[in-house]
Parts: sequence; C-alpha cells; structure tokens
Amino acid sequence: MTNIKGNMKIRPKKSLGQHFLNSKHVLERIIDTAKVEKGGVVLEIGPGMGVLTQELLKAGAKVVAIEKDSSVIPFLEKKFSKEIENGQLKLIVDDILEINLNNIGTNLQSKIINSSYAIVANIPYYITGAILEKFLEYEPRPEKIVLLVQKEVAERIIARNGKESILSISVKAFGTPRMIAKVPRGAFTPPPNVDSAILEISDISDDRFSSKSVEIKHFFDILKAGFAHKRKFLIRNLETISNKEKLDSVFTTLNINRKVRAEEIKQDQWLDITKLIFE
Repeated sequence: MTNIKGNMKIRPKKSLGQHFLNSKHVLERIIDTAKVEKGGVVLEIGPGMGVLTQELLKAGAKVVAIEKDSSVIPFLEKKFSKEIENGQLKLIVDDILEINLNNIGTNLQSKIINSSYAIVANIPYYITGAILEKFLEYEPRPEKIVLLVQKEVAERIIARNGKESILSISVKAFGTPRMIAKVPRGAFTPPPNVDSAILEISDISDDRFSSKSVEIKHFFDILKAGFAHKRKFLIRNLETISNKEKLDSVFTTLNINRKVRAEEIKQDQWLDITKLIFE
C-alpha cells in the first residue's frame, strides 16, 4: 500500500496484475537498455505510481503514459504537474489493448504515428502476449520495446532451451529479442509469485516479410497450423493449409526433414515455407 500526501492510499490491484517496481538498480538497467534520448517519444504502459515515468522524463523523453487504473491518475497528475503542463508528459486513462494510437488526440500523436517511438514499461504479465501481438503485428510499430516480463516468458521468447514456440517465432519475425537481466521478486511491491526479467526487442520492422514478399497474415496462418499439434510432424500439421503434394515439394525444395516438428524450425524457414506454399 502506498501513501499519497498522507490523505490517500493506493493498494496495488491484483485484478489488474499490478506490481509496483521499487528497485533503483532495475530502473537504471531499463533506462540504459532503452537508450532514451532527449526528445525521443516513449509509450509507457501502466505507469502505476510513476517510478519508471519519472526516470524516462529525467532522461528527456516525451512520454505518453496509458493507465487503465483511474484511481492512480490524481496522484500522477499532481506528481508530474510540471511535465504535463509543458507537454513532456501525456496521461491517458484507457486500456492499452483497446486504445487506437491513431485516436490519441495529443500533440505527441504525430510523433507516434509518423516518426520513431519506443515502448518502455512494467506491464501486467497476463497481457504480455496480447501487447506483443498488438505492437508487433500492426502499425504503427515501435522501433524498440523494453518490458519487464515473467522470466519464463522471456526465456521462451529467446528460445533458451533451443525449442521455438509461436511466441518466439512471432517476435523474431519482427525484431531481435534479448533477455537483458533477471529481476528478483523483491524488486516489486507486492512481490509477484514468479521471477521476472528485462526483455528487449530491437530492430523492429516488417522488413523480413517484405524482403521475401510474404504476407503477414499468410505467415501467421502457417505458424498457427504448424504448432496446432506439437506431437505431430510439421508436414502433417500443415495439411490443413495445403495438400500433400505441394507440401512434399516445399519440404524438398527447402531440404527440410519430413519428421521435423514445429519447435525445431527457425524463423527464416517459416518465412520460406510460407512463401512457397502461397506462391
């Protein structure tokens, strides 16, 4: 529970997955990883009590902070009254999964839509996949994403065990993921039941698709079909998308073993498979 000027208390809401960051060291690692530049635009998801917001503003970023919990807004408005007044910070009460960046209606809108921006946030872990889907698969994409996520999710995204997943391939199709550092449970109030990690996704674009003339929708159709039944061989899973003769030709052309499973296929191979099936 956090006191605000002795009059108001804010309790992190379990229903919103709120765990407020309290570690200065972790904050420094996040800012260092994000490489925030003066005047750069940052979209922050779930500012909470504003500890990360404050560091982003100190680094000179122009911040659009989207917060679903309206109860923390009065505190944030008071804490950052100067930055709000001079236009460095825009607070928006909304659900990040519902908001359309094209409808933000702020002086920072044109910067978000027409130039580069980054996402830097301590997010509710239960919406990690949905956030990555929203900001990677659809425009306007950020140049970089730096998130605090569940450690196991970060490890799955970078495929630490050598086995790929829909999540890891989806991320790698648009950018380069790195797990920067593990974050202990005690770095949050209240402590979550899992360990966390700083995840960076850099070099975000749709260039991998355009360079191979692959449609994003087709790619995800293939990816979802390929992982539909993990114990089945990939070629069998893909029979829901294409016929056996076509698949045999594709696997021969790409020199892929017929007994390979989806988790063994790398991102570039998924693009090649998609291109040949849909050409």
